[in-house]
Amino acid sequence: MIFIQLILAHLLGDFILQPNSWVADKENHKLKSPYLYYHVLIHTALSFIFLWDIKLWWVAILVGVSHFIIDVCKLSFQNNLTKKRWFFIDQALHVTVIGIVSLCFNEFDFEFLKNQEFLKIIMGTLFLTTPASIFIKILLSSWTPVAEEEGSVQTESLSSAGKYIGILERLLVFTFIVVDHWEGVGFMVAAKSVFRFSDLAQAKQRKLTEYVLIGTLLSFGIAVLTGILIK
Repeated sequence: MIFIQLILAHLLGDFILQPNSWVADKENHKLKSPYLYYHVLIHTALSFIFLWDIKLWWVAILVGVSHFIIDVCKLSFQNNLTKKRWFFIDQALHVTVIGIVSLCFNEFDFEFLKNQEFLKIIMGTLFLTTPASIFIKILLSSWTPVAEEEGSVQTESLSSAGKYIGILERLLVFTFIVVDHWEGVGFMVAAKSVFRFSDLAQAKQRKLTEYVLIGTLLSFGIAVLTGILIK
Protein backbone atom coordinates (compact mmCIF):
# COMPACT_ATOMS: atom_id res chain seq x y z
CA MET A 1 0.00 0.00 0.00
CA ILE A 2 1.24 3.48 -0.89
CA PHE A 3 -0.06 4.80 2.44
CA ILE A 4 2.07 2.42 4.51
CA GLN A 5 5.12 2.95 2.31
CA LEU A 6 4.90 6.73 2.60
CA ILE A 7 4.26 6.60 6.35
CA LEU A 8 7.40 4.46 6.78
CA ALA A 9 9.37 7.01 4.76
CA HIS A 10 7.91 9.80 6.90
CA LEU A 11 8.84 8.12 10.20
CA LEU A 12 12.39 7.52 9.01
CA GLY A 13 12.86 10.99 7.52
CA ASP A 14 11.15 13.07 10.20
CA PHE A 15 12.39 11.29 13.32
CA ILE A 16 15.13 8.69 12.90
CA LEU A 17 17.24 10.43 10.23
CA GLN A 18 16.80 13.97 11.55
CA PRO A 19 19.28 14.79 14.36
CA ASN A 20 18.33 17.23 17.10
CA SER A 21 21.08 19.56 15.88
CA TRP A 22 19.28 19.86 12.52
CA VAL A 23 16.00 20.70 14.26
CA ALA A 24 17.68 23.38 16.39
CA ASP A 25 19.43 24.92 13.39
CA LYS A 26 16.15 25.01 11.42
CA GLU A 27 14.36 26.73 14.30
CA ASN A 28 17.14 29.33 14.64
CA HIS A 29 17.77 30.08 10.96
CA LYS A 30 14.50 28.97 9.34
CA LEU A 31 14.74 29.30 5.52
CA LYS A 32 18.44 30.11 5.76
CA SER A 33 19.20 26.77 7.38
CA PRO A 34 20.79 24.28 4.93
CA TYR A 35 19.45 21.43 7.07
CA LEU A 36 15.89 22.32 6.05
CA TYR A 37 16.76 21.49 2.45
CA TYR A 38 18.80 18.41 3.42
CA HIS A 39 15.81 17.19 5.40
CA VAL A 40 13.36 17.68 2.52
CA LEU A 41 15.77 16.06 0.05
CA ILE A 42 16.19 13.02 2.33
CA HIS A 43 12.43 12.80 2.81
CA THR A 44 11.80 12.92 -0.96
CA ALA A 45 14.48 10.30 -1.62
CA LEU A 46 13.04 7.99 1.05
CA SER A 47 9.55 8.33 -0.43
CA PHE A 48 10.89 7.38 -3.85
CA ILE A 49 12.87 4.43 -2.44
CA PHE A 50 9.92 3.03 -0.50
CA LEU A 51 7.57 3.43 -3.47
CA TRP A 52 10.17 1.73 -5.73
CA ASP A 53 8.31 2.53 -8.93
CA ILE A 54 9.67 4.99 -11.49
CA LYS A 55 6.12 5.75 -12.62
CA LEU A 56 5.35 7.14 -9.17
CA TRP A 57 8.17 9.70 -9.19
CA TRP A 58 5.60 12.48 -9.09
CA VAL A 59 4.21 11.13 -5.80
CA ALA A 60 7.63 11.39 -4.15
CA ILE A 61 8.06 14.94 -5.53
CA LEU A 62 4.57 15.93 -4.36
CA VAL A 63 5.20 14.59 -0.86
CA GLY A 64 8.60 16.32 -0.74
CA VAL A 65 7.27 19.71 -1.88
CA SER A 66 4.32 19.55 0.52
CA HIS A 67 6.70 18.57 3.32
CA PHE A 68 8.83 21.64 2.58
CA ILE A 69 5.80 23.99 2.57
CA ILE A 70 4.42 22.55 5.83
CA ASP A 71 7.81 22.73 7.56
CA VAL A 72 8.31 26.35 6.44
CA CYS A 73 4.89 27.31 7.83
CA LYS A 74 5.69 25.59 11.09
CA LEU A 75 9.08 27.31 11.42
CA SER A 76 7.59 30.70 10.52
CA PHE A 77 4.63 30.70 12.89
CA GLN A 78 5.72 28.69 15.92
CA ASN A 79 7.24 30.21 19.05
CA ASN A 80 8.25 28.90 22.46
CA LEU A 81 4.64 28.95 23.67
CA THR A 82 3.13 27.28 20.59
CA LYS A 83 5.93 24.84 19.71
CA LYS A 84 4.07 21.81 21.07
CA ARG A 85 0.86 22.76 19.24
CA TRP A 86 2.68 23.30 15.96
CA PHE A 87 4.45 19.95 16.28
CA PHE A 88 1.11 18.13 16.24
CA ILE A 89 -0.29 20.40 13.51
CA ASP A 90 2.81 19.69 11.43
CA GLN A 91 2.50 15.92 11.84
CA ALA A 92 -1.25 15.97 11.17
CA LEU A 93 -0.74 17.89 7.92
CA HIS A 94 2.00 15.52 6.73
CA VAL A 95 -0.21 12.48 7.37
CA THR A 96 -3.17 14.24 5.72
CA VAL A 97 -1.17 14.80 2.53
CA ILE A 98 -0.14 11.12 2.51
CA GLY A 99 -3.77 10.13 3.08
CA ILE A 100 -5.02 12.30 0.21
CA VAL A 101 -2.40 10.84 -2.14
CA SER A 102 -3.43 7.33 -1.08
CA LEU A 103 -7.09 8.16 -1.71
CA CYS A 104 -6.20 8.96 -5.32
CA PHE A 105 -5.19 5.32 -5.69
CA ASN A 106 -8.43 4.06 -4.08
CA GLU A 107 -6.51 2.34 -1.29
CA PHE A 108 -9.00 2.96 1.49
CA ASP A 109 -12.14 0.93 2.08
CA PHE A 110 -14.59 2.65 4.43
CA GLU A 111 -16.87 -0.37 4.84
CA PHE A 112 -15.57 -0.71 8.41
CA LEU A 113 -17.76 2.30 9.30
CA LYS A 114 -20.78 0.03 8.82
CA ASN A 115 -19.38 -2.60 11.19
CA GLN A 116 -21.44 -2.52 14.39
CA GLU A 117 -18.69 -4.06 16.53
CA PHE A 118 -16.25 -1.38 15.42
CA LEU A 119 -18.76 1.40 16.10
CA LYS A 120 -19.49 0.01 19.57
CA ILE A 121 -15.78 0.04 20.46
CA ILE A 122 -15.46 3.62 19.20
CA MET A 123 -18.51 4.60 21.26
CA GLY A 124 -17.06 3.01 24.40
CA THR A 125 -13.68 4.65 23.82
CA LEU A 126 -15.21 8.11 23.40
CA PHE A 127 -17.38 7.68 26.50
CA LEU A 128 -14.36 6.79 28.64
CA THR A 129 -12.58 10.06 27.80
CA THR A 130 -14.16 13.41 28.75
CA PRO A 131 -17.77 12.18 29.35
CA ALA A 132 -16.65 9.69 32.01
CA SER A 133 -14.44 12.36 33.61
CA ILE A 134 -17.44 14.66 33.91
CA PHE A 135 -19.60 11.88 35.42
CA ILE A 136 -16.92 11.11 38.02
CA LYS A 137 -16.38 14.80 38.81
CA ILE A 138 -20.11 15.32 39.42
CA LEU A 139 -20.38 12.17 41.56
CA LEU A 140 -17.47 13.33 43.73
CA SER A 141 -18.43 17.02 43.81
CA SER A 142 -19.85 16.88 47.33
CA TRP A 143 -16.62 15.37 48.69
CA THR A 144 -14.04 17.47 46.86
CA PRO A 145 -11.32 18.55 49.34
CA VAL A 146 -11.24 22.33 49.65
CA ALA A 147 -8.12 22.76 51.77
CA GLU A 148 -5.25 20.75 53.11
CA GLU A 149 -5.22 19.87 56.78
CA GLU A 150 -2.86 21.81 59.01
CA GLY A 151 0.59 20.28 59.19
CA SER A 152 0.12 18.13 56.10
CA VAL A 153 2.84 17.79 53.50
CA GLN A 154 2.44 20.23 50.59
CA THR A 155 2.55 18.51 47.23
CA GLU A 156 2.66 19.94 43.73
CA SER A 157 0.75 18.50 40.80
CA LEU A 158 0.86 19.01 37.05
CA SER A 159 -2.02 20.93 35.52
CA SER A 160 -4.96 18.60 34.71
CA ALA A 161 -2.70 15.59 35.38
CA GLY A 162 -5.41 13.74 37.31
CA LYS A 163 -7.87 14.10 34.44
CA TYR A 164 -5.50 12.69 31.85
CA ILE A 165 -4.26 9.92 34.14
CA GLY A 166 -7.88 8.88 34.64
CA ILE A 167 -8.61 8.89 30.91
CA LEU A 168 -5.50 6.84 30.13
CA GLU A 169 -6.17 4.27 32.83
CA ARG A 170 -9.80 3.83 31.74
CA LEU A 171 -8.76 3.37 28.11
CA LEU A 172 -6.12 0.81 29.12
CA VAL A 173 -8.61 -1.11 31.28
CA PHE A 174 -11.16 -1.01 28.46
CA THR A 175 -8.56 -2.30 25.98
CA PHE A 176 -7.58 -5.17 28.27
CA ILE A 177 -11.22 -6.22 28.62
CA VAL A 178 -11.98 -5.97 24.89
CA VAL A 179 -9.00 -8.20 24.05
CA ASP A 180 -9.88 -10.63 26.90
CA HIS A 181 -6.82 -10.00 29.06
CA TRP A 182 -8.32 -9.34 32.47
CA GLU A 183 -4.95 -9.85 34.13
CA GLY A 184 -3.98 -6.49 32.66
CA VAL A 185 -6.71 -4.86 34.76
CA GLY A 186 -5.17 -6.37 37.88
CA PHE A 187 -1.78 -5.02 36.84
CA MET A 188 -3.26 -1.54 36.39
CA VAL A 189 -4.87 -1.60 39.86
CA ALA A 190 -1.60 -2.72 41.45
CA ALA A 191 0.46 -0.12 39.59
CA LYS A 192 -1.95 2.68 40.51
CA SER A 193 -1.87 1.60 44.16
CA VAL A 194 1.92 1.60 44.32
CA PHE A 195 2.46 4.95 42.64
CA ARG A 196 -0.49 6.92 44.02
CA PHE A 197 -1.34 5.73 47.48
CA SER A 198 2.25 5.69 48.75
CA ASP A 199 2.36 9.45 48.11
CA LEU A 200 -0.98 9.94 49.87
CA ALA A 201 0.22 7.98 52.89
CA GLN A 202 3.18 10.34 53.22
CA ALA A 203 0.85 13.32 52.97
CA LYS A 204 -1.11 11.99 55.97
CA GLN A 205 -4.41 13.31 54.67
CA ARG A 206 -7.12 10.77 55.35
CA LYS A 207 -9.88 12.71 53.59
CA LEU A 208 -7.78 13.21 50.47
CA THR A 209 -6.78 9.54 50.47
CA GLU A 210 -10.41 8.43 50.71
CA TYR A 211 -11.39 10.92 47.99
CA VAL A 212 -8.74 9.61 45.59
CA LEU A 213 -9.59 6.00 46.46
CA ILE A 214 -13.28 6.53 45.66
CA GLY A 215 -12.39 8.35 42.44
CA THR A 216 -10.02 5.58 41.37
CA LEU A 217 -12.54 2.83 42.08
CA LEU A 218 -15.22 4.78 40.19
CA SER A 219 -12.88 5.25 37.25
CA PHE A 220 -11.93 1.57 37.11
CA GLY A 221 -15.52 0.50 37.72
CA ILE A 222 -16.88 2.60 34.87
CA ALA A 223 -14.17 1.28 32.54
CA VAL A 224 -14.88 -2.35 33.52
CA LEU A 225 -18.66 -1.92 33.18
CA THR A 226 -18.27 -0.23 29.80
CA GLY A 227 -16.00 -3.03 28.61
CA ILE A 228 -18.47 -5.69 29.75
CA LEU A 229 -21.42 -3.93 28.06
CA ILE A 230 -19.52 -3.53 24.81
CA LYS A 231 -18.48 -7.19 24.87
